[in-house]
Amino acid sequence: MTNINRRSFIGKMAAGAALGLSPFLAQAKMLNIPVGFQTYPIREMLAKDFPGTLKSMAAQGYQLTEMCSPKGYADIGYGPLVGMKPSEMRRIITDAGLQCPSCHFGFAEFGQPLDERIEFAHGLGLSQMICSTFWLPKDATLDDYLAAADKLNTAAEKIKKAGMQTGFHNHEFEFHELGGQLIYDALMKRLDPALVKMQFQTEVINLGYKASDYFNKYPGRFISAHLSDWTADKKQVPVGQGTIDWKEFFTAAKTGGVKNFFVEMDLDKYRDSASYIRSLMA
Repeated sequence: MTNINRRSFIGKMAAGAALGLSPFLAQAKMLNIPVGFQTYPIREMLAKDFPGTLKSMAAQGYQLTEMCSPKGYADIGYGPLVGMKPSEMRRIITDAGLQCPSCHFGFAEFGQPLDERIEFAHGLGLSQMICSTFWLPKDATLDDYLAAADKLNTAAEKIKKAGMQTGFHNHEFEFHELGGQLIYDALMKRLDPALVKMQFQTEVINLGYKASDYFNKYPGRFISAHLSDWTADKKQVPVGQGTIDWKEFFTAAKTGGVKNFFVEMDLDKYRDSASYIRSLMA
């Protein structure tokens, strides 16, 4: 997001009001947010027609995509892409009019295969390698989570030397307590802020946790966010049609340090979500 000094901000807000725009819309139009999408919900389509699916998403107004590692996700939909060279994958993404700064990797990929995974990331042109949570067993202890965080810190040192940023993506299970502590807060204390940035998934609004609260609580600790919106009865709806306060979200995201936003929803929610986000920048 672009930096805005106070005088410029006030002036542009006034200009927006004169045009009949709400203060939020006037502010959001200055953010110039590239709209991104995560590929996981459309992985089956992607595996069948990689170029065509990407072009279809670009036609809906998306500018960025976030991949999942074909090797790490081979058994859950990305298998047909394993044989594709990362340079070829990058070319197809670019030809579709998209950029791919980020990719999800399984926690195991940050272990022994890390050197090969870094090579893959360079070939794809990534700036961010995101750990898609630790996937620990249900009976894992808080110490198990902290030990996993230590392993990610170690991997992140090598990734940083390779010129990329390591990230950690949350799911709902990090927003439960173990040993009297919220797992997510314990991880924030253990993960090295100089090495690991966070990718916040807004779906945890269903558990009563707001992304904006965490962006403000941990300024500068975030790299990206997964966007989804939900009704009060936990029904998924396009971004802008649910309970999340997006004015609050985007304002706080700047404090949190968020660089990329990726919509991650059911296929039928993508188009309207992109339209809503684009409307904030029109």
